[in-house]
Amino acid sequence: MFKQYILDILGHLMKLAIILLMAFGGSAAVAGKGGSTPPPLATDPTPIQIFGVWHCGSHYCDWNEDIDILDFDKTNHWLLEGRTGAQPAVNLVVLSFVNPLKMLNQTDSGLEHMIPKGMTQEVVNYFKGKGIRVMLSIGGITYTDDWDAALAKAPVQLGYNAAKIAHALGVGIEIDYENSSSPNITALAQFIAAYRGLLPYDATGNNHAARLTIDVAAGDRWLIELNRYATQNWLRPDSPVLDYANAMVSGTSSGTPTEWQEHVDGKPQYAPPVLPLAPAKFTGGLYLKGNIANCLNFDSSEQKADANYVQRVLPNQTAFPAGSGFTPGMLGYMFWAAGKPSARRGYAGTTDCTGGMGCAAEAFSIPNPMPPLRGK
Repeated sequence: MFKQYILDILGHLMKLAIILLMAFGGSAAVAGKGGSTPPPLATDPTPIQIFGVWHCGSHYCDWNEDIDILDFDKTNHWLLEGRTGAQPAVNLVVLSFVNPLKMLNQTDSGLEHMIPKGMTQEVVNYFKGKGIRVMLSIGGITYTDDWDAALAKAPVQLGYNAAKIAHALGVGIEIDYENSSSPNITALAQFIAAYRGLLPYDATGNNHAARLTIDVAAGDRWLIELNRYATQNWLRPDSPVLDYANAMVSGTSSGTPTEWQEHVDGKPQYAPPVLPLAPAKFTGGLYLKGNIANCLNFDSSEQKADANYVQRVLPNQTAFPAGSGFTPGMLGYMFWAAGKPSARRGYAGTTDCTGGMGCAAEAFSIPNPMPPLRGK
């Protein structure tokens, strides 16, 4: 661990040196906005398949609210129609978050007392009626301790409960377990096995409830144990267990091609190493606020700046040929977040991002409904 810590420090110092070089007039080749020497990219772009948002509702991501669907439509209609009034701005909405301990103990306020009362069938159908896929995210940083408690108590039953809710609502499930220091990997594997026992992996994507994903850090330097195990055991294109991973936003900034490339390359210097992740098995996370270009201005946005990398990045087959994939390009983007995720620092909620995401969906020809994912 000490050796890995030193390597992490050296990596951060290298990244800082590149930033300083660029800031003071030096030159560096840039992949998108990531600030590092770009890797080889494919000649032709691969179409983006996932263009989605995490959605926090109007109650700071706990969805502990009664939803009036007409009022809900006033701040969410942009997701359904995008810029043209015809094509949705997204093809995936992830309702965030479900408390895992309440899901296990059945002490929540919504369906089967397992999910928040605001995550209703009416809300799910609001999006699915326009062909937009819907998922529920279990966890988030706020519920890390509750994830630990639920996994320690009854991971198999938690998996069964999650599958039951997914089947009832016709939605997928996202695992957002943010314990970076000592994740309970053994119990999480039992949760996943229980879920898959009821809802097997479906490469076609036809069974929405069978869609099971996991969140990892923006790069390979946080959530290390979880990322290492998931990459090697659950996200292999040759033997998939989970559909894909989301490389989340980093602190207060969007993910970057530099960080995403860490997943593609893995970390062979770690002990044990983190193996390369297939580009076709993950998305990149970008910030979404009501007052930034990702929401308001596609031409100035990060999704436009990073598209060349996202659509062309090649798999790294040097260390892990069977598991690192065969096709270029990541699956696409996820944005944090629609709705009202925070009350801090004057956070601007999202009520109309047609100028950013709406234009992007049109420019990238985002498919709706979402097609079967490449997977390899």
